[in-house]
Order: sequence, then C-alpha cells, then structure tokens
Amino acid sequence: MNSIALGQYYPSNSAIHRLDPRVKILIGIAYIVASFLCHNVFSFALLLLSSLALVIMSRIPLKVVLRSIKAIIFIMVFTAILNIFWSRGTEEQLVFSWRFINIYENGLYNAVFIVVRIVSMIIGTSIFLTYTTTPIQLTDAIEQLLSPLKLLRVPVHEFAMMMTIALRFIPTIVEETQKIMAAQKARGADFASGSIIKRARALIPILIPLFISAFRRAGELATAMTCRCYRGGKGRTRLTVLRCTYRDVVAFVCMALFVAGIVVINIYAPGYSM
Repeated sequence: MNSIALGQYYPSNSAIHRLDPRVKILIGIAYIVASFLCHNVFSFALLLLSSLALVIMSRIPLKVVLRSIKAIIFIMVFTAILNIFWSRGTEEQLVFSWRFINIYENGLYNAVFIVVRIVSMIIGTSIFLTYTTTPIQLTDAIEQLLSPLKLLRVPVHEFAMMMTIALRFIPTIVEETQKIMAAQKARGADFASGSIIKRARALIPILIPLFISAFRRAGELATAMTCRCYRGGKGRTRLTVLRCTYRDVVAFVCMALFVAGIVVINIYAPGYSM
C-alpha cells in the first residue's frame, strides 16, 4: 500500500516543479492522449523514452517512481495475458501451439505495447499531477481551469476542494489501514490463508474501524474549517497568484510537438501496428 502515488508530493527544484500547475494538468491530459495514439513499435519506443526523460527532468529518484508502478503490476500482467492468449493471427504468425492454446506474434506485440502504455501513463500522470504539484496548487489550477462552468452555476470551488481533500487524505488512509491491519494481526487475525469468502470476512474487522476513522477525520476537518470561517470560494483571495511564464509556453509547445511526432510516426514509420 506504500506504492500508492496519489497525493504524494516529492519536493525538488526541477523544471517540471516550476511549471504552472494549470499547464501541467493540460500537459498531463495531452500525454495520456499521446499514449493512446501510439500504434507501432517506433511510437511506443518514443513514448517509453519520453517517460524516462520525464523522470530525469523531474529529478525524482527512479525507485520512487517505480513504487507507483508496483501497485498496478497485477493489472499489467492480467492485461498482457489477455492479449497474449486471446489475440488471433495467421498461420505464419503462430509462435506456440499446444492443444487449445495458440500464441501468435501479434499477441506478444500487443502485450508489450499495452504494458508500455500503462507504465508510461502512470509515470507521466504521477510526475505531472502528484509528484511535482502540491495539493494546494492542484486545487487552484483545477478551479481556474473549470472557472467557465461557474456561468452554469456549477460549484467549481467546492468541487476542486473536494478533489484536493481526497488526494490529501489518501496517504493518511493508507497509513491508518496499515495500523489497523497490524493491530488485528497482533490479535491473531489471518488475512492470507483460507478461501476467498474467508479472506473477505477477515477484511470486515479492517473496514469497520477504517470507515469510523475516516468519518471522524471528516468531522474534525469540517469543524476546523468552520472555526476558520470557511464559507466557500465566494470573495476569497489567494496568497499566490498563478501566472504563466515563458517556460510554460515552451513546455506546452514541446508537448504539442511530441503529440504531432507520435501521429507522424504512426503514419510514415514501418513496423508492426496494433
């Protein structure tokens, strides 16, 4: 559970840390779109190299970034297996055959491509949205990007505040879960053996105290905000005003060129395509 990257900010003084949070959100969305635009070997290779370049530019240790990937290893393995065994091809593409199990060359390609896509998306979004952006900056950026919705009477400030509070308390809930599990194990609880039904029942002594603790923290937070005279976003000012600089423009242009490069490679580069 320590592998969860949501809500974890890694302090540093890199170029990505100094970008405007609004630009980082837009760049993160563009990076996700670029990962879904990849279709052949060269475009996926460029996507993987770009994720490694982001790690280097952010000055975040690689082992810290890899911790965020550990949490989704099961999803990656499961998706890769589905692509390997359920992809079909011609007889010339058949790599392995045993009874009803047939593995084709395009299935192996698709499995590798899917893993690269998931890893790159996790690395890119983690670096742009959590590791290099504080929750307060993320709140201000989301509120300003969604500010046109205020014309439709959408409570943008409250929505951004809820998202920020949720991100902020994910590591706290993870820590609380570990403490509850350690306490239950000290009382003789077993979470690793038995059938699936028995394991599910063993989680009840964890979920009930966790929900009680979460509601208690929510009540304490509401009381603290009320004591500080919090009344929503109307009339509120900010200590730090977000301003775009030349480095934000350069970063946005680089991401636009990256997306365009992915599209050009998909059209003109040879090689296997999904």
